[in-house]
Amino acid sequence: MITFLRFGRAHTLIGTTLSILALYFMAARHVGAHDWGVLGLTLFSCLAANVYITGLNQVTDVAIDKINKPYLPLASGAYSMRTGKWIVGICGVLAIVSCLVYPPWLTATVLASLAIGTAYSVEPVRLKKYHFWAAFCIIVVRGLLVNLLLYLHFRTALGAGPQVQGSVWLLTGIIFVFGVIIAWFKDLPDTAGDEQYGIRTLTLIHNREWVYARGGLLLTVTLFVAAAYTFWVGWVYLGVGLVALLMAFRWLARRLDLTDQASIARFYQGTWGVFFGIYLVFGLWG
Repeated sequence: MITFLRFGRAHTLIGTTLSILALYFMAARHVGAHDWGVLGLTLFSCLAANVYITGLNQVTDVAIDKINKPYLPLASGAYSMRTGKWIVGICGVLAIVSCLVYPPWLTATVLASLAIGTAYSVEPVRLKKYHFWAAFCIIVVRGLLVNLLLYLHFRTALGAGPQVQGSVWLLTGIIFVFGVIIAWFKDLPDTAGDEQYGIRTLTLIHNREWVYARGGLLLTVTLFVAAAYTFWVGWVYLGVGLVALLMAFRWLARRLDLTDQASIARFYQGTWGVFFGIYLVFGLWG
């Protein structure tokens, strides 16, 4: 199980799960109805798509991962390449079949995510080679498809019309920015393998200090503005949650040492923790 979670990249699986739960509870609260079957099938379909995307990236990146992330299952030899390909194929099929149960919104979310995830990793397109398009893939999937389309999916599945509430737009805006931050920060510790195999990330084009300074400022400003807006419109609990997350991120930033790989890795995982927190506070009060 631990090996499978590494293959599926546990932090992305947690992020996907929390985003789906938050969007479901927001839609259920706005509509005034519940359907646990809808939630269960949505989780199954999206998590299968998640494993397909992260697994495919490892299948196509074994050589790079042996340098950057030697602990991953294919790079370490815990899974054979044959096993990795089988898992990717089965999860892709399961995601496609299950998403067809609830057209159009769930179907569109999963199929678009699979297409973008494939283009991200696979030649001849392999968008991850280009820092702009790599960020674009993460922004579109995490920032737009998941939040807007899955919220509409839950609303319509629960019997309401396809309307996006104000708190969902705010969540989408914050996660849109977070997509940029994740796309930038994920390459901070991976310079050796990326440089050797021609992956031109922002960290290589500029340097770690440049990427961190701009990403950290962008995330700080985004959380501050979002918190100020929530207090202005009277969403007090949501505002308090966002302020707490802003303080948590600044605490992480103060502990970051850009010359130490372990410190960078902890900072990146901590940034994902703030990402998880966004969905938690919106799921509770959005």
